[in-house]
Amino acid sequence: MARDLTVMLDDKPGALADLAETLGEAGINIIGACGLTVGGKGEMHVLIDDVAKARLTLMEKGIAAGEDREVLVLSFAPKAGELGHKARALAKAGVNLNLVYLTEDRRMVLGVDNLERAKAAL
Repeated sequence: MARDLTVMLDDKPGALADLAETLGEAGINIIGACGLTVGGKGEMHVLIDDVAKARLTLMEKGIAAGEDREVLVLSFAPKAGELGHKARALAKAGVNLNLVYLTEDRRMVLGVDNLERAKAAL
């Protein structure tokens, strides 16, 4: 079961380095990630192998770990139209797609509002 952890960061130099170094020093691998800043705050989504350990490690360093949730992690062909094909299948199943990013090994991470319906559609 793959889990995505939301981490809130200050929008300042070194914030991502603090997050990545903290997880790395604890032996927690970041498998995939995406992030952006809005209104002076950074929001990172990290796909990691041990959410409980990551949450505790980040809390000890004063880094705000938010919600975590199960996500779909799919193999996909790196070709034109592949994301559109998967997104259309989810739309036809009535599944809302609210998070998309790639992993280090080019798998696609999908956050959805109905995991079971999404699994059936894909």
